[in-house]
Amino acid sequence: MKILDKHTIATQLISLVIGLLIYVSFSVVEANNFTNLICFFLIITFGISHGALDNFKGKKLINYFGYKNIIIFYLSYILISLFVILLWIIFPTITLSIFLLVACYHFGKEDTAFLLEKEKFFESIGVNSFIYFSKGLLIIVAPLYFHNEETLSIFKLLGADSLFLIRFQNDLMWEYHKILGWISFIGYIVFLFINFKDGGYEAAHCFDFIPIIILNAVLTPLLAFTVYFCFIHSFKHSVSLIYLLDNKNFNNGIKKFLRKALPLTLVTAVLFILSVFVLTNYYVLNDAILKVIFIGLASLTFPHILLEYLIEKNEK
Repeated sequence: MKILDKHTIATQLISLVIGLLIYVSFSVVEANNFTNLICFFLIITFGISHGALDNFKGKKLINYFGYKNIIIFYLSYILISLFVILLWIIFPTITLSIFLLVACYHFGKEDTAFLLEKEKFFESIGVNSFIYFSKGLLIIVAPLYFHNEETLSIFKLLGADSLFLIRFQNDLMWEYHKILGWISFIGYIVFLFINFKDGGYEAAHCFDFIPIIILNAVLTPLLAFTVYFCFIHSFKHSVSLIYLLDNKNFNNGIKKFLRKALPLTLVTAVLFILSVFVLTNYYVLNDAILKVIFIGLASLTFPHILLEYLIEKNEK
């Protein structure tokens, strides 16, 4: 059994145990400074580390374009990140909307692409892209369904206007998150069909929605997102990077990954911590942490996705 198969089964079983324990104990996990600080620590260490090899990919990319100086890559990456932050300040609702859409596709693709690599026909007609988007959509829809008010309060803190917020409120005739939930459901059905058409060899991955639903049902939106981002999404991407560094010796690949990812992870973590420190002059600690986590991740996600796209396009 492959490591990602074991990881998928393990996350499903662990999430079931966590959900059962919280349900039996009748405990309510609430957002507070302590839980938010834990989430912040996990994200700036385990979470962002899966993108900490972007500088090595950047070297490969600038070589494709005939450049040798890595500073070109660093400047481009930083400028794109700063541009995203600037856009968020000027057009918060639009930027948040674009980020959520892009994040859906990004999460779905990186969590699923390794399972659909051989499906060239479905890729040619756009089915794979629909599956990626619909699966990633669950990451956004689940907290809106289980913790509607708390999730909308996060969106409001991030700058969403009242028109955006009201479209996702419960008890409306057309609740956007429930419509999007059906899109996600259809995507999973299509993914299930493709998987079992090919013999169902990756059957465990067809049920990777279980941890997402359970975690969002029993945990706060930030906690649920943190567990997913750090221990599901980042883990899968990190495994692919480890095999890229050494596809014959996994343990040696881990050592190489840790050594190469440490510098950028530390730099990014320090920047995130300094950002929280600055924002506490204007917001309470919880709000400062939420702003830095989501706006900070958005500023890294856009150049990260662009880099992955350009690398993939040039390699093809």
